[in-house]
Amino acid sequence: MTDRHMTLDEVEALAKAALRAAGAQESAAAAVARSTRLAERDGIRSHGLLYIPIYAEHLRCGKVDVSAVPVVTQPRPTSIRVDAAHGFAHTAIDAGWQDFTAAARTCGMAALTLHRSYNCGVLGHHAERLAEAGLLGLCFTHAPASIAPVGGHVPVIGTNPFAMAVPDGEGGALLVIDQSASVVAKSEVLLRARQGKPIAEGWALDASGQPTTDAEAALKGSMLPAGGVKGFGIGLMVEIMAAALAGAELSADASPFSGTAGGPPATGQCFLAFDPAGFSGSGFGPRVQRLVGLISAQSGARLAGSRRKVNRARIEAEGVTVDHALYDRITALLQKS
Repeated sequence: MTDRHMTLDEVEALAKAALRAAGAQESAAAAVARSTRLAERDGIRSHGLLYIPIYAEHLRCGKVDVSAVPVVTQPRPTSIRVDAAHGFAHTAIDAGWQDFTAAARTCGMAALTLHRSYNCGVLGHHAERLAEAGLLGLCFTHAPASIAPVGGHVPVIGTNPFAMAVPDGEGGALLVIDQSASVVAKSEVLLRARQGKPIAEGWALDASGQPTTDAEAALKGSMLPAGGVKGFGIGLMVEIMAAALAGAELSADASPFSGTAGGPPATGQCFLAFDPAGFSGSGFGPRVQRLVGLISAQSGARLAGSRRKVNRARIEAEGVTVDHALYDRITALLQKS
């Protein structure tokens, strides 16, 4: 069988239809399908259509509550808190977004936290959304435990990414930093496990704490932190922001983002937004433009987020090629509604 070529419109429509067939409400299916489109658009295949069968499985088994209605509260003028009610994070983020960005503009900065939440897709896209609103965005999300402390072998924190996006003053993002505490995102290991491919050396340990290139063994063991102790420290910082501060389950207590065991993960997110005008006046734009220029002027140097922009331009024009087995798995979901 041959692989399937699809436009981004077709990707989004297929994702939405599959999620609706699995029981997702219209708003939830639309938000997650949009996130899927953006991941495929930027060449981040591990967070794109690959996740749709997992999302559908979790809707059906109850890891994601199909009837969830987010509850937004504002305990302080600059703190927006959302109970995602075990629904998709995307819907809960949308529910608190207007109050969040309005508070940042009024007060100069604001924070949005989510608890009883779920996987939020590509974290950098949420930071980029803030940059598109003219705000400096700093985002944190944690995940079920998959990284052991250096010297140990029992996972305590998740891959726990953080992201920052800087506004360009023209409704876009000048740069986007999006990185996990691990050497590579766990979804990359999941992708290779599904494809029956090995992972690179230095990505993970097996359950006994030994280095492995076997993707399945890695999923049962521990991801390695980027930079050793320093990477674990970054992951610990994210854990405090996205789990402890947000009032979510710790990574060590959260159920997995794959499989049906354990009920809702109940993880969390923490987003910070700064209005540059409230701190540096008109000086922010010129300073970050100079900083970016110093990087871009060097031959061979790559600005954070530039690879995604290159992928974006190409894929928007050309579309994507989807593995036939994955396409068949997703279309089969439509028959189960």
